[in-house]
Amino acid sequence: MSSISSTAKKEGVDFNELREISNSYVIPEQELKNRLSAFWIFIMINMAFADIVGFSYPGFMAKLVAGGPIEGIVVTPTLLMIGALLLEIPTSMIILSRFLKKKFNRLFNIIAAVITIIYVTGMSSPTVVYWFFCSLEIVASVMIIALAWKWRTTER
Repeated sequence: MSSISSTAKKEGVDFNELREISNSYVIPEQELKNRLSAFWIFIMINMAFADIVGFSYPGFMAKLVAGGPIEGIVVTPTLLMIGALLLEIPTSMIILSRFLKKKFNRLFNIIAAVITIIYVTGMSSPTVVYWFFCSLEIVASVMIIALAWKWRTTER
């Protein structure tokens, strides 16, 4: 038996508890909430810039103003409302991830991140620039899912 093991036994260290803590992601709860919120902010900024850069593609604004189909999709008020509602999910999560209690926070972050992944891939444009932004948004969403899934706190 090593001297570390014998010292730990004398001090009453529970190795099973230590192993459990070392295998989990232990971050103070407010810090974890701040990280989740920061990822949502990152996603929203990337969504905004993806749209801004997309508007600068030659001919895009002319098609939008003319009301014609853009990449086979006719932009209607209903489609715009659906897009606004879907954009509100990550926007709301910036605040909700900071203030919700752990149980609901974990659940809402996982569900919102999955919806966001589906939204950004389903509403994608076939441009390289859009897929660049989309890939960053997906990576951030996966990070949110991982953080929320592995959420452990120092409080027991």
